[in-house]
Amino acid sequence: MSRRLPLTPVTTTQSVPLAERTTLRLGGPAARFVHATTAAELVEAVRTADAASDEKVLVLGGGSNLVISDGGFDGTVVHVATKGFRLDPLGGGIVQFTVEAGEEWDAVVAEAVAQGLGGLECLSGIPGLNGATPVQNVGAYGVEISQVLQSVDLLDRRSGKVHQVPAAKLGLDYRTSVLKGTDNAVVLRTRFSLTAGGMSAPIRYAELARVLGVQQGDRVPADEARKAVLELRRGKGMVLDAADHDTWSAGSFFTNPIIDDATFTGVLIRIAERLGHDVNVPTYPAGHGQKKLSAAWLIERAGFRKGHQGPGGRVSLSGKHTLALTNRGGASTEDLLDLAREVRDGVRAAFGVELHPEPVFVGVEL
Repeated sequence: MSRRLPLTPVTTTQSVPLAERTTLRLGGPAARFVHATTAAELVEAVRTADAASDEKVLVLGGGSNLVISDGGFDGTVVHVATKGFRLDPLGGGIVQFTVEAGEEWDAVVAEAVAQGLGGLECLSGIPGLNGATPVQNVGAYGVEISQVLQSVDLLDRRSGKVHQVPAAKLGLDYRTSVLKGTDNAVVLRTRFSLTAGGMSAPIRYAELARVLGVQQGDRVPADEARKAVLELRRGKGMVLDAADHDTWSAGSFFTNPIIDDATFTGVLIRIAERLGHDVNVPTYPAGHGQKKLSAAWLIERAGFRKGHQGPGGRVSLSGKHTLALTNRGGASTEDLLDLAREVRDGVRAAFGVELHPEPVFVGVEL
């Protein structure tokens, strides 16, 4: 299905600081900035900017997964600020939960739990906006968006039309989708298939099961699962707090590496040489002939501890979680990238494993 949304006037502001719009508090100014509060405004703003052939366009959500250059963005930034929820019972205890792209993600989870819906509770506390969740196939504590996403409405920037696309067509995989790494489409809204009755999805993550005092696979009241997840995330500095520099980050900076079995054999040899033959290496299934390793485990065993500082102490690994690279105040984007390169290169030298960044880079490279 495709359609063209009606257009409404939008206002453009000149030279807006982008550091104020990212959770890292880093990045230079945008040459032009448009604040879109409805889907129609969002569509118009993107279409208008795209119509100017020499205009660069950045669609900005919550800025929680973004690393912007110190020079900023010499083009138009379109800020997604659309709001709205809708519930539609589908029968059999299943409810379709439709959410506009600009809703804060944790508010989406809170609303679902308040409505007695299960399926999103383990994704509590993740910063950013709803529209970014299918792009990254956001996941945490044993749940991924791919498990609950039904469909999305997308603006196809090549045709200017809006399409409803089923989740099965999005190529959802570990922290990725066909939407990631391309600017061909803009998410306008999402539809989730959730369960009524107030119970959580099965608890799959061992750490969360221990905190809840249940077995993996059990269900608990969704609000109890949400509270437990928020507490775990706070303990790792992964819930935004303006007073806590450990949360001035882009969340997990590196994805957990996935390697084939042949490569894994070589990695085990290097781990044994460095750490001894009796060390327990955490691994997770990742499909036929592949294994997923823990990036945090590799970073720590390569010699980078929590709180490890980068240039001048202006950036550091979080004091709570080695996967988060943090701005300690007064940092630059280049400071952050220097620390990221140090960690990436250190893990490669120690274990022969290449870490890949999770955030989207704008105007910079690692």
